[in-house]
Amino acid sequence: MAANATILGGIAGTRLTAAERAFFRAADPWGFILFGRNVESPDQLCRLTGDLRDAVGRDAVITVDQEGGRVQRLRAPHWADWPAPLDQAAAGPRAMWLRYHLIGRELRAVGIDSNCAPTLDVAQADTHPFLRNRCLGTDPATVAVLGRAGADGMLAAGVLPVMKHLPGHGRAIADSHHDLPIVAAAVEDLEVLDFAPFHALRDLPMGMTAHIRFTALDDAPATASPRMIGLIRDRIGFDGLLMTDDITMNALSGTQAERATASIAAGCDLVLHCNGTVADMEPVVEAAGAMSPDAQRRADAALAQRRLPQELDPGALMAEWHSLAGATA
Repeated sequence: MAANATILGGIAGTRLTAAERAFFRAADPWGFILFGRNVESPDQLCRLTGDLRDAVGRDAVITVDQEGGRVQRLRAPHWADWPAPLDQAAAGPRAMWLRYHLIGRELRAVGIDSNCAPTLDVAQADTHPFLRNRCLGTDPATVAVLGRAGADGMLAAGVLPVMKHLPGHGRAIADSHHDLPIVAAAVEDLEVLDFAPFHALRDLPMGMTAHIRFTALDDAPATASPRMIGLIRDRIGFDGLLMTDDITMNALSGTQAERATASIAAGCDLVLHCNGTVADMEPVVEAAGAMSPDAQRRADAALAQRRLPQELDPGALMAEWHSLAGATA
């Protein structure tokens, strides 16, 4: 039987409650996502990731947002603090491989086997500050090269990358956590700039949508638009496992259950629900339903890319990263 088409992050604290455990066992989400509120220490995090997998009775994917800079859920003193990605872009692809490989090793050591990175949005002069320094560059070629390096570094650490935000968030001047960004660029311009890095990395196992309305293509935000999901599949060529961005964000309209229904109907494989109680998650799980055969195929293909970390010396890798990053570290 297919798992439910959800990735849930409604864990309230650093330990799984009895109510959460019972809910996850019944709901059977495909995976989980963790946040800073769930992180205390390496030992605690190992127990939590083990308890989550035990709740669903399988080696479920557990992901996190560990980009570096402002978006980093595991922090000092137990984990390395990393500069924002854009601040490190000039150090080049080897430094980006090292950065994300080392991040991946830290995640894998505490039972986290996926990371919602790299961010392949192309930064522009007016990109909203919530996103801009999370990007890897201001031109699509640079973003693609550095994104590939970061993704390869994570895969070598045994961590599945999730590229985001398809088909491109860089032109947004609004914060999709609070409002629906509207992008009026012509399709030809979107293809040259926004879509290009995702096309270059279309072979990656997992991706995440953007809650953005592209007026040249559809009135609905990409996450809930069959036309935009079709563009991601056909024009960009991504046949990996596609999850929504967090459906609790205010860029989307309707109830959370209605958002989940619309996203699955549009062609997303998974619904990402990051904030809420068990009572909030229940209608979302019901609306998402079981994974479709195509979603299950993509999920199986993604899981097939999980592997043991390469046997490398983390101390030597960190020293090399510092030497490459130089003054930007």
